Amino acid sequence: MMKQLHKQTSVNHRRDEEIPTSQSYSPKMLKHPRSLPRSINYLFKEQRLLFILVGILIGSTFFIFQPTLSRLNPSDPTTHSSLSSSIYHDSSSGSSGFFSKRTFPGRVPAGIGRKSLRIVVTGGAGFVGCHLVDKLISRGDEVIVIDNFFTGRKENLVHLFGNPRFELIRHDVVEPILLEVDQIYHLACPASPVHYKYNPTNVMGTLNMLGLAKRVGARFLLTSTSEVYGDPLEHPQKETYWGNVNPIGERSCYDEGKRTAETLTMDYHRGADVEVRIARIFNTYGPRMCLDDGRVVSNFVAQVIRNQPMTVYGDGKQARSFQYVSDLVDGLVALMEGEHVGPFNLGNPGEFTMLELAEVVKETIDSSATIEFKPNTADDPHKRKPDISKAKELLNWEPRISLREGLPLMVNDFRNRILNGDEGKGL
Repeated sequence: MMKQLHKQTSVNHRRDEEIPTSQSYSPKMLKHPRSLPRSINYLFKEQRLLFILVGILIGSTFFIFQPTLSRLNPSDPTTHSSLSSSIYHDSSSGSSGFFSKRTFPGRVPAGIGRKSLRIVVTGGAGFVGCHLVDKLISRGDEVIVIDNFFTGRKENLVHLFGNPRFELIRHDVVEPILLEVDQIYHLACPASPVHYKYNPTNVMGTLNMLGLAKRVGARFLLTSTSEVYGDPLEHPQKETYWGNVNPIGERSCYDEGKRTAETLTMDYHRGADVEVRIARIFNTYGPRMCLDDGRVVSNFVAQVIRNQPMTVYGDGKQARSFQYVSDLVDGLVALMEGEHVGPFNLGNPGEFTMLELAEVVKETIDSSATIEFKPNTADDPHKRKPDISKAKELLNWEPRISLREGLPLMVNDFRNRILNGDEGKGL
């Protein structure tokens, strides 16, 4: 018995030696290649081939008849209902690329709107800024307002505090800030002599905002001013006029500050490929304007409502042009959305002397109002009137509201604020 066991063990040991040690178990060795008849059999089971052929037929039919659908009358309501979920195709363009510039012939299909933008408005709590913010919010954009409230007012924006697309940051633009945005409207700067002589911020604020635009690739719009023309020797003023400015005068911190801001803006455009726009704003008026900022329209209106004489400096023959704030806002948006750098004059060419303006204010508020003459201020321009032919041609923009139409709207706002004791400021 022991001999048999020893013999069997020897045989098993020899068999183990004959098996190569390099071979090991693998599941793949148990699998067999799938034969062609078996694959065909699977395809024919449960009518799979029929479903494949039907799908190919439907897809071919769609691509064959799609050019015909695109030539249907777009004004027909039935056409819009049948194409509301399809992609338009312009057969004349020769392009089959999806969402190319020629994909949508003349209009965007239902359900596809403009892209919502993330926009910064510096000085957005001020007079012009708050009206601009209202327009941007109303069209669906996200707006971040940066303001240090030196001349701006929270009251100008309080109606937006619950809006999820609105954000307010207390910050002075003379200090850098980093935000991710698509566009920057740079309005932050005191705009009246009462304020800018105390706190000029043109150069450093503009430099910081241009740096932000460069870092995040945002389009930048500078709100410059008609003051860059100084006391002009050309009338009306075109954008090609270089101006007549006193560089060391009482107003030079504002005049030359804005001229420097324009220089910085163009340098960033040429040297760093920043997309920029420049607007030169002429005298603007409207609701939410500062009650006592030293500008002539707000001065006259507030004085008459308070039963005070209107203050006219000099002989009152200085001429100005006055635009309503909504016209200016439309111009700023048209400039930002357009393809032209500028500069562009944004103002109303309608010209009034100070005495003529006083008469319009009297007609609007109180015919018994009086005028008080005082000595003229230093470097006060004698004439200021924009040539807006460039804005008409390239931006398709011009003011629509006359002084006699817009002034009553401003008067109602001023009267409510003065009678309610709201003597707060607002740029």
